[in-house]
Amino acid sequence: MSGHLRIMSMLAALCALQAAAQTVSTLGTPGLIDMPTAEVFEDGEVALTTLRFGGIQRNTATVQIFPRIHGSFRYAIIDDFDQGGARDRFDRSFDIHFQIADETPRSPALAVGLRDFAGTGLLSSEYIVATKTVGRAKLTGGLGWGRLAERGSFDNPLGLFAERFETRPSAGAGGISTTGQLDFGLYFRGPMAVFGGLDYQVTDRLSLQVEYSSDAYAQEEDRDVIDIESPINLGMNYRFPSGSNVRAHLIGGTEIGLQYTYLFNPKRRPIPGGREGAPLTVPDARAARLADLPPGARETQAAARAALVPLLAEEGITLEGLSLERREATVRIENGRWDVEAQAIGRTARVLANVLPAGIESFTIVPQTFGVANTAITLNRSDLRELQTDFDGAWKSLARARIEDAPEAGRAGEVPGLYPELRYGIAPYSAFSLFDPDQPVRIAAGLELSLGLSPRPGLSFNALTRYPLVDTIEEASRRSDSVLPRVRSDAVLYALESEFEINQLYGQYLFRPGGDLFGRVSAGYLETMFAGLSGEVLWSPNEGPLALGVELNYARQRDFDMLFGLQDYDVVTGHASAYYDFGSGYLGQLDVGRYLAGDWGATFSLDREYNNGFRIGAYFTLTDVPFEEFGEGSFDKGIRFTVPLSWITGEPSRGAVSQLIQPVLRDGGARLSVPNRLHGVTRSYRAQSLAKGWGRVFR
Repeated sequence: MSGHLRIMSMLAALCALQAAAQTVSTLGTPGLIDMPTAEVFEDGEVALTTLRFGGIQRNTATVQIFPRIHGSFRYAIIDDFDQGGARDRFDRSFDIHFQIADETPRSPALAVGLRDFAGTGLLSSEYIVATKTVGRAKLTGGLGWGRLAERGSFDNPLGLFAERFETRPSAGAGGISTTGQLDFGLYFRGPMAVFGGLDYQVTDRLSLQVEYSSDAYAQEEDRDVIDIESPINLGMNYRFPSGSNVRAHLIGGTEIGLQYTYLFNPKRRPIPGGREGAPLTVPDARAARLADLPPGARETQAAARAALVPLLAEEGITLEGLSLERREATVRIENGRWDVEAQAIGRTARVLANVLPAGIESFTIVPQTFGVANTAITLNRSDLRELQTDFDGAWKSLARARIEDAPEAGRAGEVPGLYPELRYGIAPYSAFSLFDPDQPVRIAAGLELSLGLSPRPGLSFNALTRYPLVDTIEEASRRSDSVLPRVRSDAVLYALESEFEINQLYGQYLFRPGGDLFGRVSAGYLETMFAGLSGEVLWSPNEGPLALGVELNYARQRDFDMLFGLQDYDVVTGHASAYYDFGSGYLGQLDVGRYLAGDWGATFSLDREYNNGFRIGAYFTLTDVPFEEFGEGSFDKGIRFTVPLSWITGEPSRGAVSQLIQPVLRDGGARLSVPNRLHGVTRSYRAQSLAKGWGRVFR
């Protein structure tokens, strides 16, 4: 080992310029080749990595959750690993990495990390690592435990403080766990080993890596998955301007691998300015279309409505109500286009300024969802004209605006012909089943028909039906072995026994019981597996980070054909929920109550939401179901993300692509899936959320 370190030191001595951004390891995190570095990505950045070497394929998503912390979810396919080489292993693992100290001119960056801390245990390891830049090179050295102590290990000095650190318990039978438990008693225990390496920046885009690896791939080599002859790994990485990284590496002296990584930051739209058309200019009030009409006259109201409806429709905004007084206009709108709600407010205000009589000085805009009022945003007409070209006009206008709660306003000034409203649509759909041990990805795809009828504000009747044209989910041969009521684990039976599917068929009423209060009642076939009755009340102050809600449901399990039949199983469920906005886009949620299998517990969630609507989050649920009764995975957990279509295309849209990634689907901690839970429906128009996107109010 000393010879290898001397070679690395000699290479480092040749370096003279500042090193560029870090490379991505085969584990999908900042690193050399297999070994980690003490670096982190840019705050908020996402790295998607796929690679193949020997009989191993790894696919990893890493998110820089906080400036110093990144987390990873990895899905690996290892050829001929299980059952004496007769079966591939589909392995799931989670990592967490915390940078303790930044690099300075005198000292290295320092970090600590856990690999596979909540997976099967195949990669279970911990490390402490330091990285220092020397000209064009970055030197890394570290200490590893578990998997990172398979080569050149020595006694753990932490054993001087407690004997338990001298030995490392098995991560499961045969050293491999399939439970996904958090093995707190495992971390930093047992022998440890040294690893290290060098990353040399040849050009701005090309870099070379060499490392001494303390991972001997012992289990993979025992099963003839990979051949390791040397502790030295070599790599070559090329970075494209688009964010793509292509890499070749030689692992263990024999195994050649290829790797692709795509890095992007959700903070930045691929098309920064967007492709929306330019907004109307705010004219002098005397140049407005109805400038000379008296504001309070009945004929003025009719003329204003006739002019506003088509102009707002061109902006993707529906006028639902209009009231004109001597100095103030109040409009109720529904935003059908703009994913940044403040932009819809700005577009509406510009249209009002171009139409309404000169005597009207203030505009109060009330955004509504399902016909239910949310907030009231009041803007001065003179401020709009003054600030529309000001460099800092958006934030100055926010300081001058008034944003208040808007309790139920009744139907005064409602646009004639708005109700009853019929909605319908037909489109292709796709649904995924992930991480089946026999097949990692299964898909169903076909046509989807949606219908909706709203007889009056807040009240709607909705249907969603699907006809699958392709369905590999039903080919799954595994059947549930759950000892709990099978409220989710029989999902394959729903795919197998259904053709034409009635996914949802329900009535819903949303209302405002009081100031800062929202209410919802839903009844019918609420989701694919359950029908029932659901009621919810949400207290959401217009200003402030905290919202509280309570929900009560009676649910009955549906027949597997997803038509009108019901099974015998029924349950009363409910949760008390707390939502907290920590600022900087971090949203926390705690739900405490009873789940579909009758178990009691809590779900903890943390999401990061960017100003453009891109959202990444994770959750876990712990209930009174013991790990062994829960089954594979031990407890419910998952990762979720939402990508706005506008982020992808640059065109304004309220559409989004959402996906929940669950390592396993079991029955413990399963919650009823109710359409339009109140916090998700109402939050974006409350004052704190509006302010986050106010920078686009004049766009």
